[in-house]
Amino acid sequence: MALAPARTKYRKSHKGSRAGNAKRGNTIAFGDFGLQSLTRGYMTGRQIEAARVTVTRHLKRKGKVWIRVFPHKPITKKPAETRMGKGKGSVDHYVAVIKPGAMLLELSGVPASIAKEAFRLADAKLPFHCRFITREGN
Repeated sequence: MALAPARTKYRKSHKGSRAGNAKRGNTIAFGDFGLQSLTRGYMTGRQIEAARVTVTRHLKRKGKVWIRVFPHKPITKKPAETRMGKGKGSVDHYVAVIKPGAMLLELSGVPASIAKEAFRLADAKLPFHCRFITREGN
């Protein structure tokens, strides 16, 4: 089952602005190491799950992983071979809006070298560039 909000106030949403940097959720809050976005983009529930599975498999189920993003934004899509017009399409899936500086994943309970390699593997699954940061600094 894909990640999606349990209930929403409105079924569909506007595209919105993707400009600017992350104002909140841009520091390490829970773990010792973090995966921080450097560019902007959308992250689907499948991509979040793929990154999580990659990290947990590399850690061999040691340490603790925190997922700091959740897909709240609905993305609509019209059916295949449908003419233009006739209103907005139905909700196809949900995405998390990622801005530069947003913290995506956090990790603790493992050495820095293992955490860095786990986040490198997770970064390859994501549609934007990320960097590894520690609680002490860069």
